[in-house]
Amino acid sequence: MTAEELLAQAEEVAQRAYAPYSNYFVGAAVLARDGRVFAAANVENAAYPLGICAERAAIAKAASEGVRPGELEAIAITASPCGGCRQWLHEWRFDTVHFRRGDGSVATCAPGELLPETWDLPGE
Repeated sequence: MTAEELLAQAEEVAQRAYAPYSNYFVGAAVLARDGRVFAAANVENAAYPLGICAERAAIAKAASEGVRPGELEAIAITASPCGGCRQWLHEWRFDTVHFRRGDGSVATCAPGELLPETWDLPGE
């Protein structure tokens, strides 16, 4: 699946985001190594820290279907991922991260480029 195809799925699901406070609609589509795609949108909450980013929602959706770190190949996001999500992308060992920049162009990179000198739990 191409980056543009994965981004198209992210853009479609972004329209269903629940963002009544920010009106910032974000979608993410995760490609598993077995070909399955898991797409999700951000979901806000009146208590801001309790909201969930689209990236984490998509990863959680994959995890709930039995997918584990290292089994996810790529993710496409309709916006640049926040710092917390960058740690998730690293921990879930994605090969590639695609995201739409503010100017509409697409950035493609490895999680380590997004969050250099990240940390792992002891023994990993």
